[in-house]
Amino acid sequence: MQVKSILVSQPQPENDKNPYSELARELKLKLDFRSFIHIEGIPIQEFRKERVHFTDYSAVILTSRNAADHFFRICSEARISPPDSMKYFCTNEATAHYLQKYIVYRKRKVFYGKGRFADLIEIMEKHKKEKFVLPCSNVLKPTIPNLLEENKFNYTKANIFKTVVSDLSDLEDVYYDMLVFFSPSGIESLFKNFPDFKQNKTRIAAFGPTTIKAVEDRGLKVHVMAPSKEAPSMTMAIRQYVNQVNKN
Repeated sequence: MQVKSILVSQPQPENDKNPYSELARELKLKLDFRSFIHIEGIPIQEFRKERVHFTDYSAVILTSRNAADHFFRICSEARISPPDSMKYFCTNEATAHYLQKYIVYRKRKVFYGKGRFADLIEIMEKHKKEKFVLPCSNVLKPTIPNLLEENKFNYTKANIFKTVVSDLSDLEDVYYDMLVFFSPSGIESLFKNFPDFKQNKTRIAAFGPTTIKAVEDRGLKVHVMAPSKEAPSMTMAIRQYVNQVNKN
């Protein structure tokens, strides 16, 4: 059965210059985007109950732009300013450069990895004496605290934002040939919105082992898996699958 329509469970890209738009044009697909989950900040009153004071720490670990946004939001609402000596450890270069929105980048100590948290750990090893704070959401990959604890870093988690299921009720009578997921939270959102969801002929694409497991745990079949040696990105994996099933 051919694939003609795809729903990607992520926000709409800002412009048409992205791999998904190229995929849609190349394979003549109807490709839509919709966030199955969204981020909400923890109110300052609720955060204060954790008794975590950012000024008590010498370094902050930022795993995403969301973490950066809500870290500086809490600082603003608490009327505190991170000291100039604060060190920032980011999982990738894009997040590190994003800090220019909040700090004078060239005057601060900013470090970043290559995307994997294990890469950042190697950099942090040179700063083992620092007292780290980890701004995070209620959904945190277990590999992050596991690596920090295994390597005996002095750190504290600070829950400052949360992942919330989006309302998808307007999609109840809409059918797509393929649904694309990137996290277990996306699968949770699907079933919270549609408890009686049946896969039938819908193909499912899943990115990463935890997402694949979440799909299979619900008794669903994964047709497209990424990343792999043959398809390191989701768009490459979808292209390969669609080319195969649509060739007839």
